[in-house]
Amino acid sequence: MMGNLHTIPFNPDTQNTSNDALILAALERVGESFRVMLWEQAKENGLSPIQVQSLIFLHTHSASKATVTYLSKEFNVTKATMSDVVKVLTEKKLVVRKDNPADSRAQVLKLTAAGKKVAETTGGFANTLLQYIGQLGDAQKAGLKTILLELIYHLYQENIITMQRMCFSCTHFSGEGDQHFCNLLRLPLLPETLRLDCPEHELRKD
Repeated sequence: MMGNLHTIPFNPDTQNTSNDALILAALERVGESFRVMLWEQAKENGLSPIQVQSLIFLHTHSASKATVTYLSKEFNVTKATMSDVVKVLTEKKLVVRKDNPADSRAQVLKLTAAGKKVAETTGGFANTLLQYIGQLGDAQKAGLKTILLELIYHLYQENIITMQRMCFSCTHFSGEGDQHFCNLLRLPLLPETLRLDCPEHELRKD
């Protein structure tokens, strides 16, 4: 028996009568645009999207996060899948493996000069959206940022996404309602200063 189409948020009739459904469908369209832009950059460089994402991540984050285990959690894939990704990047001479001084059982991944060049070239794959966001007013940006951070934190709490280095999941974060504070930096956290990817993040153990 066919279910009720009017309960499906991707049904246009549902969106016409429910802003909740329309917003959800709009977010899906934005997500699809990221996949399209990333795929185009990947094809131009003879890589897969996750290979490009891995290069960009390694280029923009510290060496402590440059391991197969961390990358697998970051991109919500198995360790075996990420090992295959790294194997290809190594064969293409975009990544090399180095001994990890902090853990003799693991290795740290490091970009080669060619890997850095690809990461820098592909890192702006979503600049079309960035240019549009830059045209928004400060109040619009602050409101949109707060909504997105809260949505991402909700997805994290529901175990839909894993690795998050945002204020809300950090042991240094405290506050209720709109009053937020970073106990590490000793600073109040306003909408414009909340972070999504903080280098000093320490996951709170709830």
